[in-house]
Amino acid sequence: MTSPAERKVLHGIGVSAGTASGPVAIVTPAVGIDEHEPASVDLEADSQRVRDALQQVATSLTNRAEHANSETSKKVLEATAALATDRGLIKQIDKELKKGTGVTKAIHDAVEVYAGKLRKIGGYMAERVTDLYDIRDRATARVRNLPEPGIPTLEGPSILVAEDLAPAETATLDPDQVLGIITEAGGATSHTAILAAQLGIPAAVQVKGIAEAIANTPVAALDGGVGEVIVAPTPQDIEELEERSRRRAAALAGSSGEGATKDGHKVKLLANIGTADDAAKAAQYDLEGSGLFRTEFLFLDRDAAPTVEEQTETYISVLKSFGRRRVVVRTLDAGADKPLSFADLGPEENPALGRRGLRLSMAREDLLDDQLQALANAREAVEGAELWVMAPMVATVEEAEWFANKARGYNLPTVGVMVETPAAAIMSEQILSIADFASIGTNDLSQYTMAADRMQGELAELLIPWQPAVLKMIRETAQGGERNGKPIGVCGEAGGDPLVALVLVGLGVQSLSMAPGKVNAVRAALRLHDLQACKQMARLALESPTAAQAREAVLGAADPVLRDLL
Repeated sequence: MTSPAERKVLHGIGVSAGTASGPVAIVTPAVGIDEHEPASVDLEADSQRVRDALQQVATSLTNRAEHANSETSKKVLEATAALATDRGLIKQIDKELKKGTGVTKAIHDAVEVYAGKLRKIGGYMAERVTDLYDIRDRATARVRNLPEPGIPTLEGPSILVAEDLAPAETATLDPDQVLGIITEAGGATSHTAILAAQLGIPAAVQVKGIAEAIANTPVAALDGGVGEVIVAPTPQDIEELEERSRRRAAALAGSSGEGATKDGHKVKLLANIGTADDAAKAAQYDLEGSGLFRTEFLFLDRDAAPTVEEQTETYISVLKSFGRRRVVVRTLDAGADKPLSFADLGPEENPALGRRGLRLSMAREDLLDDQLQALANAREAVEGAELWVMAPMVATVEEAEWFANKARGYNLPTVGVMVETPAAAIMSEQILSIADFASIGTNDLSQYTMAADRMQGELAELLIPWQPAVLKMIRETAQGGERNGKPIGVCGEAGGDPLVALVLVGLGVQSLSMAPGKVNAVRAALRLHDLQACKQMARLALESPTAAQAREAVLGAADPVLRDLL
């Protein structure tokens, strides 16, 4: 039993709700550069040595992909495996070796150069920096004949503690063995956060000082809803967490059926999906369809675009999974921030603000034409399908009109736009005089509004959905929808937070799309409050000068039972 003097409470960002307590398992850290290695004098031999190590890493990741617990996890592992043998990375390592740099330092220096390029590109490619560092650390360990970094063999159910957890690790976690996840780095929209939520594993990121705090203490407790971590918890702490879990279960009891507030105001609760496998699994949940089908997984890491037939097959599978429930498909969101080898528009000074999303589609109409034709084919093939189609990264009325005309030309009747830029939010009334609906991507809207890269963990506090500036952008969008009688949804991570969901509904949002495992808590939160209460909470949040004060004001106005859902 631990003494109260050893007890320490740390705070981070909760990214996957739930509570856990138990022994800690420390993820094996990276071995780093061999400080005593000789300079490279045989370029050919050293280059081959590195290539062999990278190939071994790629093979290992590919093998793990075959045993992944979901299609999404499989795709993450396969993409990381492909990155391990990327020709650009190998070429950069050879450049370092030519300087006479030692082998492990050459790997590290080359990866840092390559990571800088990915960060500059931004978006999806910036997210892959974590994957790249994982490859670096695994390859370095193999070159040094030392154990690879990663999750140790667990002797029993444990809470994982790490500086960060690579997607390759998170993708293959066993929820029966991993009680929770605590990391010092990471962000609310990182792979770790998203995958942990999908697996139902409580998780907190940005918990500064956790490694030092647990150095002499093998036990911790975690509340993944609020991001609280207790090192060396007392029996009372554990009892309170267990009681919180019981209260949460009670609050969730009976959460089923359509989403609606206490007074019957309807709010559609939908799932975010990325693959046909995701659709099949999400369709088993008690929810009302999918509010975001990310189609780029069909296009990424390929040498050629998928055919119309290949796409049609996937879309038919997704529509069949949901039957007569709504499926909102986002057309290809790629380009400068998610480069495609078969759709390279050339170098750009600032790719993160370049020709991505709809801008790429306008430059490569053939890609969009094929996708819209495949969607039209799938809609025709699946009787009763409710297919909505929306364009990513719309910023102007002209773009919205171009896409709407294009999509309707393929007999797709319900055509919308993503609101991910302040420009689209401000111009929502005019855009929604053309489009049939809008869906707010809170992740990108936050980063563009706050000028903060959503993959940079140090800026995580700027990117929480409570930022008043972001909430005002959402209100502006909702008002544009209301003036046109057009529905507004949210498909960013904010929609899965039960407390934020109340504010979003109060602002005028009519559908919320999230990880399927979050639907029950959001549905329960809505049924605790009537629409007027949601509107009052929205006003409190908008009037608050800071994000922290906004959350505190709303929490204070909410039904006390709601705390058990967080």
